[in-house]
Amino acid sequence: MAGKRLELLHELVPASAAVALLVNPTNPYTESEIREVQTRASALGLQLHVLNATNDSDLERAFMSLVERRAGGLLVGADPFFIIFRDKLVALAAGHRVPTIYGYRDFMAVEGLVSYGTDPAAVYHQIGAYTGRILKGEKPADLPVQQPTKFDLVINLKTARALSLEVPTSILLRADEVIE
Repeated sequence: MAGKRLELLHELVPASAAVALLVNPTNPYTESEIREVQTRASALGLQLHVLNATNDSDLERAFMSLVERRAGGLLVGADPFFIIFRDKLVALAAGHRVPTIYGYRDFMAVEGLVSYGTDPAAVYHQIGAYTGRILKGEKPADLPVQQPTKFDLVINLKTARALSLEVPTSILLRADEVIE
């Protein structure tokens, strides 16, 4: 998913030679996310700056670093930790005029630019189906592991206009929702 988000960010800001990835280094999945994004960034010819944040004040330092390094866009790691600070993250991105893509739709409620991630309703449906099967007597160990199959791409054109950013038609056509 992180690699796909990077591709979308690159389509959104194709002239940028460098982008940043904001991660929570305490998350056990962070290393694999960094590897995935680094591999995709190399394939796209992009320089990747990895920024760490584990608390509120780290976020401001990360954005200062992002500006100093002249990153043309930001990919926020898909870590639930960042949802806690979604208002601040979106405000910092807007204040620094940095096109940012998020892994959770929650960021769109506070005028985030783009989100691409799993459809929460579809995930909850899968959880409910599994719970039903277990309640009917199936053993959890016998159930197959499933991964999400539905993903949502949401674009906020109001935020794009505030950043003087033209959203390519190729992205708009793939969007599940476009916020005017």
